[in-house]
Amino acid sequence: MRTTFPTTTTAADKGAAAQEYTARGWTVVETTNGLCLITDDEVSAIEITGEVAGEVRRFLRANNLSGPVIEIPGQERREIHLVTGIRKAAMAVEAMREAGVIVHSDGASIPLPPTQLAAGSASWGVAPTEARWIPPVVALGAAVRSALSRKQTGKRKLTVAC
Repeated sequence: MRTTFPTTTTAADKGAAAQEYTARGWTVVETTNGLCLITDDEVSAIEITGEVAGEVRRFLRANNLSGPVIEIPGQERREIHLVTGIRKAAMAVEAMREAGVIVHSDGASIPLPPTQLAAGSASWGVAPTEARWIPPVVALGAAVRSALSRKQTGKRKLTVAC
């Protein structure tokens, strides 16, 4: 059951955002609190929390792989990275799930800015207009592996060796 929270988002803001997202080919639904992306074969999402989220973001930036990132407010850092190619990457998806990453696919709904949540509003960490693409899920898989590897060894190498 969804709970409604007070919001300062106007209907015009929500409508403009919905048009922008729909123009990108995303399936978007309007809720009482804002907008949700409905994941499908074209666009899915990877949710990463805590310290690993920061390491993943740094890895992606250092390797020019950044795509749209939604920041979810709360006590712990929580980011949702939009990705493509989830159907072609079963091994990468399984490895991320085993690492504790949440994979949103097959019709899952993802809050899009300016959606109001219990701890505040969803916001863009990297807006779709700032990203050059929506990266393939295997790029996020590599970033998660790298972040977990650095965490285990205490290293901070951010680039992929060729």
